[in-house]
Parts: sequence; C-alpha cells; structure tokens
Amino acid sequence: MTKLPVAIVQAAPVPLDFQGGIDKAVRLASEAVESGAKVVAFGETFLGGYPLWLDEAPGAALWDHPGSMALHRIMLEQAVVANDERLLPLQELADASGAIISIGAHERVRRSLVNNQLTFRPGLPPLGHRKLVPTHGERLIWARGDGSTLGVHQAEWGRIGSLICWEHWMPLARAAMHNLGEDVHVAAWPTVRESHQIASRHYAMEGRCFVLAAGLVQMKDDLLDGLERVGGDAAARELLEAIPGEVLNRGGSLIAAPDTRVIAQAGEGEETLFAELDLAEVAEGLTNLDSDGHYARPDVFELNVDTRAKGGVTWSGEADV
Repeated sequence: MTKLPVAIVQAAPVPLDFQGGIDKAVRLASEAVESGAKVVAFGETFLGGYPLWLDEAPGAALWDHPGSMALHRIMLEQAVVANDERLLPLQELADASGAIISIGAHERVRRSLVNNQLTFRPGLPPLGHRKLVPTHGERLIWARGDGSTLGVHQAEWGRIGSLICWEHWMPLARAAMHNLGEDVHVAAWPTVRESHQIASRHYAMEGRCFVLAAGLVQMKDDLLDGLERVGGDAAARELLEAIPGEVLNRGGSLIAAPDTRVIAQAGEGEETLFAELDLAEVAEGLTNLDSDGHYARPDVFELNVDTRAKGGVTWSGEADV
C-alpha cells in the first residue's frame, strides 16, 4: 500500500463524562472509517476533555481550591484504567475495519492521573503513550509518563506513532521517535494554534513523515454540560462559570507532508478532515535528509532511552499469609 487514506476527527469532547465521550468517539470514528479512512486521529484527551479550567479559571491553582479539588475527584472517578471494558467498542471498530484509531484520554494509574494517547490497532491491544512532561498548569492534574510508552505500531503499510502537545518541543523525545522510523505521526493538541502548526510541520520535515496534527473544539458550555452529566458539584460549577469567554479550543487541525506542505487544514468548528497520503514521499524525502541516519553524527552525539516502566516501588519476596 502506497496510498493511505486518513482522517482527523476535530470535534468537541464530552468533558468529564467518559462514557459519553466514548460513545461520541465511536460514532465519529465509525463515520470516518465508513468514508474510507485507514487511520483516524482525535486530539489530546478527547476522552474526558482537556482540563481548561487549569488555564482559564481564575484561582484554579490556589491551594485547596474547592472547585479544583472537586473536578480532580470527578476525573479520578471517571478516568479510564488499564484494560477498561468501556474502551472495547473502539477496539472492536479497529478489529472489524482494519483501521487504526488514535485518541487521547485521561488515564488513572493507581491513584494519579496521566495523559495517554491510545492507539487502537486491529487484532492487537491498544498502544499507549503517556505524556512525558505535563506543561505548566497541567502538572496540577497529571503525573509524568516514562520511557516504557515511547513506541510505534508496525502496520502493513508502515509505522505510526504519537506525541502529545509540547512534547514536540522536546528535542530528545523527537530524536527517539525519529529513530523508530515513523511514516505517519499523530501530533495530539488541545487546539492547533499557529505555534502548534509550526511544531507539527517542523516534525514532518525533521522526521520525514506525514503528521496528523489533531485538535479539539471546546466551549465553556461543554464543560458545564459535562459537569451536570456526572452529577454536578456547586464548587466545581462556580469555578467553571468564572472562566471568561465562550470558545476555548478552536480546532485548527492540519495534515502535513514530509516536505512541510499542508495537505489539508480544518477551520475552527467541528469537522472531519480527510486526506490521502502518498507514502512514497517518505522515502523520496529521505534522499536529502534522514535525521536519524545519513544526517546524524553518532560519533559525536549519543542518546540513551530508558524504556523501563518506573512504578516507584519494587516488591520482592513472599508475603506472609
């Protein structure tokens, strides 16, 4: 296969209500697959919605803020977990269609939240990538990922991987992913503003791959509606209502080629963006730039990637019964 039909689903999540978000994702992904897409990408934390209150609500970062604490509790209660049966419809869609579906989610790991971009693959368990460094205010809600979730999926047509948001400004993370030889890369963003467009197109050039820069559309009313869906909370509502403005995430998704040109670009509203990728462009682009190969200097620069899972505690020996 040299021609690969792909889609970015630029849509509003169902904030806080994970089951509602999964139902919407399955519906929209099914529509994209029915239109022929073999790769379908959603933006950062589509499942659960991007935690916009951290950036937009005055006082959200104050110690023991009752609204922030209530929202954190709700996220922990709602978040997906390992082998979550609620995600089976997405896996079943991938299995039945042969398509790959990349979607962001809040994941609960023990008693913390992480930002995970999940890649659903036909006939295989989902491949997760946990965000290595939450950006600025995001550190109030997400723990860090580790090197165990840096990886790619080998599809019949080539390799696909993902990074999340400002990981695209981590030079060593980019170098590690380029070493894995992506043909298609999902760049997951909350909204693809100009600087995010630049980072995505730069990644395409540097990695000699196609980039699906996927963003969300999110309104203040979406947050308030999601809160009511999960039972509501007075302190959380007060915090969310204090957010100024109405449109908070503005889409802007795009698909970039290995030479940085924009193949397709979305506007600010909900839409599904389609394109057909000519994978021959990947090998042609490597003629003059392979940042992991003939344009590298391993004799000068060396990168060591630790792919061990870091749980923090190691238990050994047999427990008393």
